[in-house]
Amino acid sequence: MKAAIHPNYKTAKVTCMSCGTTFETGSTVDELKVDVCSKCHPFYTGKQRTANAGGRVDRFKKKYNID
Repeated sequence: MKAAIHPNYKTAKVTCMSCGTTFETGSTVDELKVDVCSKCHPFYTGKQRTANAGGRVDRFKKKYNID
């Protein structure tokens, strides 16, 4: 590797804009602000909603009385 061309890797403070949680990680910048973190993201908290569109399969089953 060439000397003096790589950025400095240091500890960065990460702040979640949604819930206000802060933690530290490694990065080339001093401070990061994220919209959603793992503590408030619906996928990780288990509060994820699944979209039930009621599409063509449901209409087909209803049309031909299939359970």
